[in-house]
Amino acid sequence: MRRFLIVLAAITMAGTAPAPAQEAEIETVIREQLDAFLAEDVDTAFEYASPSIRNMFRTPGNFGAMVRNGYPMVWRPGEVRFGLLEDRDDGLWQRVYITDAAGTGHALEYQMTEVEGHWRISGVRMLDLAAVSA
Repeated sequence: MRRFLIVLAAITMAGTAPAPAQEAEIETVIREQLDAFLAEDVDTAFEYASPSIRNMFRTPGNFGAMVRNGYPMVWRPGEVRFGLLEDRDDGLWQRVYITDAAGTGHALEYQMTEVEGHWRISGVRMLDLAAVSA
């Protein structure tokens, strides 16, 4: 019975793990949006947002202003590293570590949504860097 439960747990976990191709596609979307912000190309950055985010901000200018003012490390990222991609009940969450222009480290989670076969960013939240680094 114990062996059955271990096998069942392994099968269940394997079914929820994101595929490597998914990980690469998601990282590309996030990196390309960060590159667009660096270039101050808010029109392109806005294209990587999910429909719900696009509806919320209505214009690329509004979206860019929110990022510039609320997420300066995303607007002007220095070093960017990708961490864990987790499949949760509310979607896929990609952990991203960003060092800003001043050298300060930040941990963020990007919620990803698949829209018509393409990954889009449907939310970003800040994490406590000390808590996720430990």
